[in-house]
Amino acid sequence: MYKKRKKILIITGSRAEYGLLRRLIFKIKSNKKLHLDIVVTGMHLSKKFGFTYKDIIRDGFKIRDKVNLDLRSDSIESAINSINMGTKGFTKVYKKIKPDIILVVGDRYEIFSAAVAAVFSRIPVAHLHGGELTEGAIDETLRHSITKMSHIHFVASKEYKKRVIQLGENPNRVFNVGGLGVDNIKYLKLLKKNELEKALKLNIKKKNILITFHPETLSKFKDKTQFNEVLKALKKIKNTNLVFTMPNSDLGNTIIFKMIKSFVKKNKNSYFFISMGQLRFLSCLKYFDGIIGNSSSGLLEMPSFKKGTVDIGDRQRGRLKAKSIISVNAKKNDIIRGINKLYSKKFQNKLKKTKNPYGDGGASDKIIKVLERLKLNNILKKKFFSIN
Repeated sequence: MYKKRKKILIITGSRAEYGLLRRLIFKIKSNKKLHLDIVVTGMHLSKKFGFTYKDIIRDGFKIRDKVNLDLRSDSIESAINSINMGTKGFTKVYKKIKPDIILVVGDRYEIFSAAVAAVFSRIPVAHLHGGELTEGAIDETLRHSITKMSHIHFVASKEYKKRVIQLGENPNRVFNVGGLGVDNIKYLKLLKKNELEKALKLNIKKKNILITFHPETLSKFKDKTQFNEVLKALKKIKNTNLVFTMPNSDLGNTIIFKMIKSFVKKNKNSYFFISMGQLRFLSCLKYFDGIIGNSSSGLLEMPSFKKGTVDIGDRQRGRLKAKSIISVNAKKNDIIRGINKLYSKKFQNKLKKTKNPYGDGGASDKIIKVLERLKLNNILKKKFFSIN
């Protein structure tokens, strides 16, 4: 007797998010019990952020639909307008595709609008990477809100599982699968050193650092002030490749874009990339000495390479951190001390024993098993789980 495959709709709005989902998407596509649809939104559809939806197509995936947002500005008004556009756009898409379940990652406002539309469209949501903390960003509030609008939860650690349950979610619907980023590191064939040099069009020096800095959207300090401290510290580094990746479409991203371009223009051995793509980015983590900035990649993925991260400011405050993480304030001298520690012999020896708190891989396989056996009858009816 013919059995209908479950229709899984994956929504992605950024290069980093797609990078996390990439292996899982491959697994769903090849699964005989599951049917894959992909909808892209947000930065994927923006020229400013590199039209990264094309990376998805190059990977051999079909994009079922697109939901355009207003990313012309990085103002509060623009972000709110994007949420409104997203809610309307996703509602139309759901009516057309009729998915059995929607799968989303994280905490961004485009994903928030997708979850809101799903609630009113009466479609269950599976949420990945819930329960985490980023106390210096608006994402903190959005992540927990998405958790409350979701019905199945795939978390990256025991601590995050506990927190999702603390939010009133049924423990039987919360699955600790580990971090998705670790999966890519374990299974993706990374570039060789000479291949990476060719792909980036630069020569890898004896010292190389990746800089990835996003606006700290809940900070009392202006993004320009904070990032200026980062650049003043980087100017003190000699004989080192400084490779910047551009920020996400957070409030305040425009000024950081401009400051990076200006710095690279004036400083030798400095480079910037609007979007590296997952393969080149992870290959950089393999061959570079460390990450400087406030990106989650420094916490979630870099520890698997047993490399150091200088984590600046409060954006990632609250997240689980490996012993390879050096937390510093957004002040020039503090950042310089952090970089010096990163290169110190004592710290380098310590890195050899680094364990990634987000696991050893296998998240995608665990998620697939849950999706295969998941029963969707009455899943929309949630009861608040009280901790006695």
